[in-house]
Amino acid sequence: MIRGREIATAAFMAWAVLACLGTKADAAQCGSSAAGFEAWKGQFAGEARAKGVGGSGIAALMQTNYAAATIAADRGQRSFGLSLDQFLAKRGASTIVARGRSLKQSQAALFASIQQRYGVPPGPLIAIWGMETGFGSQRGNQNMLSAVATLAYDCRRSEYFTEQLYAALQLIDRGALSASTRGSMHGEIGQTQFLPKNILAYGTGNLDVAANALNSTANFLKAHGWRAGAGYQPGEANFAAIQAWNAAQVYQRAIALMGRQIDGGEGAVER
Repeated sequence: MIRGREIATAAFMAWAVLACLGTKADAAQCGSSAAGFEAWKGQFAGEARAKGVGGSGIAALMQTNYAAATIAADRGQRSFGLSLDQFLAKRGASTIVARGRSLKQSQAALFASIQQRYGVPPGPLIAIWGMETGFGSQRGNQNMLSAVATLAYDCRRSEYFTEQLYAALQLIDRGALSASTRGSMHGEIGQTQFLPKNILAYGTGNLDVAANALNSTANFLKAHGWRAGAGYQPGEANFAAIQAWNAAQVYQRAIALMGRQIDGGEGAVER
């Protein structure tokens, strides 16, 4: 009886291993150049259909092109390796703070509403808005779906962007985005630059509208542990929520610093 159970268990484990190997073999294979992109799209489309992606999403996927500019940008994010001083200068922190203080006053009712609902003060939201798109002036002109599909195909971060691609296809199926939606180099869209998966989870309305984007950003921060009234500088309770927004340490510190300057009303950017 024990021997029979051992044989059955061994047979099951062998089947499971073969099933896993088959899954990996059948999965769309990542690549490192444009050469395999068209074949990958066909493979991925089959997987997407099996996961419930509809005709609109599949049709949009098949229209995508390999985004060489996205790959170049992904390989060349040198600004995140700068010192804080250098990063602030490169990103125009003084200008962001000055404009941010003005917007905090002129749109006081909007920011008061956001703070009441999500507990997030104006400073960090305005800092993110200014840092990401220059307050909406630089939202990018890259085809969103091509950028995300290219990064899902590229072996460097395939797993992460595969999730983003499935989210983008869901949004297209729902009519929330289209095959022609434009965004930044990595597929981020809107006034504060949301990737598709975060749009699904935290987006509130059309993110090209500033009020919607700012509410969505506050919604993201609250979902990642933001506590009303707590500090958001490094070492304080809410800094972790800023870290969740962007993984680059110099970016996180810059947002905290500029947010404090906007909220506090001090003079020039200080460190």
